[in-house]
Amino acid sequence: MIKALWVAKTGLEAQQTRMGVISNNLANVNTTGFKRDRAVFEDLLYQNVRQTGAQSSQDTRLPSGLQLGTGVRTVATEKIHTLGNIVQTGNSLDVAIQGRGFLQVLMPDGNLAYSRDGSFKLDQTGQLVTASGYVIQPAITVPSNATSVTIGSDGVVSALVPGSTAP
Repeated sequence: MIKALWVAKTGLEAQQTRMGVISNNLANVNTTGFKRDRAVFEDLLYQNVRQTGAQSSQDTRLPSGLQLGTGVRTVATEKIHTLGNIVQTGNSLDVAIQGRGFLQVLMPDGNLAYSRDGSFKLDQTGQLVTASGYVIQPAITVPSNATSVTIGSDGVVSALVPGSTAP
């Protein structure tokens, strides 16, 4: 392949990756707890065409030589962990994580995973689960006769049951 076309090909692939990452970020702009990505690139090795001090014509020399770039490649995609907008939902079970940290959830296959999605609800058994239905770990079960459930700013889950004056 002609070298110039190869270099152009690597640039096109890098820009395609960049556009894919941006598209994913835009598609998830309203996803609770989503953290955007950023593509990271690096240049490929340079080809030495002429060494430093090489003669370029009968009377001149190239003081810095002649190097040609051979393209670019994607080396990583990084998560950008900046805090997004915190929205009041009116759901007493919803939480927002400020700063570092993740919620631990139990996946259907039994493995533990981590999420920043604080949109919680109670499942049919009274367990606190994410909007996707994953059980929060350690598991929290709210009594079926609870009249109200709240999550404090310290993360403590409280339930008020009939016959008691305090959660």
